[in-house]
Amino acid sequence: MKHLKNLNLRALFLCLLGLGLAGVSVGSAQAEKPNFIVFLVDDLGWMDASCQGSTYYDTPNIDRLAAAGMRFTDGYASCAVCSPTRASVMTGRYPARIGVTDWIHSRFQGGKIPADGKNPSGWTNREGYLLPQNKLWLDAEEVTIAEALKPQGYVSAHVGKWHLGMDAYYPTKQGFDYNFGGCDYGQPPSYFDPYNNPNAKHPMVQAGIPSLPSRKPGEYLTDREADEATGFIRNHKNEPFFLHLANYAVHTPIQSRKYYSDEYAAKPRDEQFSQAYAGMLKSVDDCVGQVLDTLDELNLTGNTVVIFTGDNGGLDRNGGPTDNAPLRSGKGFAYEGGVRVPFIISWPGVTKPGSVSAEPIVSVDIYPTLAAAAGVGPSEHAIDGVDLKPLLAGGELNREAIFWHFPHYRHNPGPYSMIRKGEYKLIKWYVGNRFDLYDLRKDIGEANNLAAHMPELVASLDAELVAHLKDVGAKIPRKAEPKAAVKPKAP
Repeated sequence: MKHLKNLNLRALFLCLLGLGLAGVSVGSAQAEKPNFIVFLVDDLGWMDASCQGSTYYDTPNIDRLAAAGMRFTDGYASCAVCSPTRASVMTGRYPARIGVTDWIHSRFQGGKIPADGKNPSGWTNREGYLLPQNKLWLDAEEVTIAEALKPQGYVSAHVGKWHLGMDAYYPTKQGFDYNFGGCDYGQPPSYFDPYNNPNAKHPMVQAGIPSLPSRKPGEYLTDREADEATGFIRNHKNEPFFLHLANYAVHTPIQSRKYYSDEYAAKPRDEQFSQAYAGMLKSVDDCVGQVLDTLDELNLTGNTVVIFTGDNGGLDRNGGPTDNAPLRSGKGFAYEGGVRVPFIISWPGVTKPGSVSAEPIVSVDIYPTLAAAAGVGPSEHAIDGVDLKPLLAGGELNREAIFWHFPHYRHNPGPYSMIRKGEYKLIKWYVGNRFDLYDLRKDIGEANNLAAHMPELVASLDAELVAHLKDVGAKIPRKAEPKAAVKPKAP
């Protein structure tokens, strides 16, 4: 059983009522608690919205959310791939501290529970370097935001992509009351009901998405997610709720409703060029609009915090369907295109409508922001994120730096750790022991490596990065010891 050091307000109020203290009620106290909705869109690129500067994609509802709240130009995912970011959203902890530092392999991709039932914690040798094994699930000992909110009277639902472990670690095993579509998949077999791929080798993929049974053959997955989300809101409008709406789109396979992609046939194309991808994004925008409309209809908008962001950068046009320019590169890479994502927060009465902030924020900030707003007490686990409410209200964040750690091979030049402090970003490459240093205010495209020209700053940032990695218990890649030569046997 997981233990929290959170104040159980429901129990407290009931106790007070039992003592005859008039004027205090559970219902009135809960009514003052804000509702929370977190959109976590899969593979959403930094330029994948009109309000972010796209001239090709039409996203009126995402723009509507930005007009109601604060849009962050320097919002970041905690990792350039999905599972680590999702784990950090759930826990408020950096992926390096959790041990989920790469995407988790689903069963159909070869992932399986080890014979001893324990998460992998060893090392593998690749190209002469020892690299830590990635965990296959979010450990049950981790406290998710759903678990932290439960003692405060919240009901919670997960809709869409989970990708944080197999059956024993699905959302309902990690504090959520409802789960619509969350499983170990990193992508759907198909975006059309019954959401399966009959030609796949694995029987699980042939059958569709666990916890999202077929309902209307041909129904589009993002529409189904929107329907499940709004149904949850309607069913729980009279109690505080947390909705984690993690759209599978716009991850591959690139499949759009035809009449949506057809809308882009005559539209002039620029760096963003894929009609099908644009159609998928339009469905995501529809989903946002349906949720916002439901809040308006039920008079819940004024008491609901809505956060909209992505799990990593967009899959850019070098083999992918979108383009992150002016950012460099895309999903899976250490550069800005891999980690910088749209980040919008609307908090009625707190955020100034239509405001824009250049303050760097990151996925780990979501948990402490919601926890503080709900009155959750201190956690027994170290929390790496910060409460964003002072910043959202027009104040300052007073955070020194943010960090990333990816101790795996994904693309050349291999494993890395990073720090962003102020306008500077340092990438530490473990293979070759070299550094990249960029001034992001002057060089958002990371074209000019300043490391050779600013050695003192490199040394200072590296020292801060090393101290952080030690603090979170990060596993650091290192050169493997050469195997001893085998002496030939004497004749």
